[in-house]
Amino acid sequence: MVQPLAFAELEQVYELMARAVDSVGADNEALFLCKLSITLAHRLGDLEVVREALEMAARELTGR
Repeated sequence: MVQPLAFAELEQVYELMARAVDSVGADNEALFLCKLSITLAHRLGDLEVVREALEMAARELTGR
């Protein structure tokens, strides 16, 4: 199992992501987030963990 980040580190991730999204602009936000997800999935190297994370993120947005 992957070790989760501490809350303080998650806050840093949020700030880094917010700055990165701002830097690429609103028109590129979706593409940037897709590229980021693919890059992180590749570095993580665990398809099941990636699948679970995608399902969790979608569930939180759709309520399903």
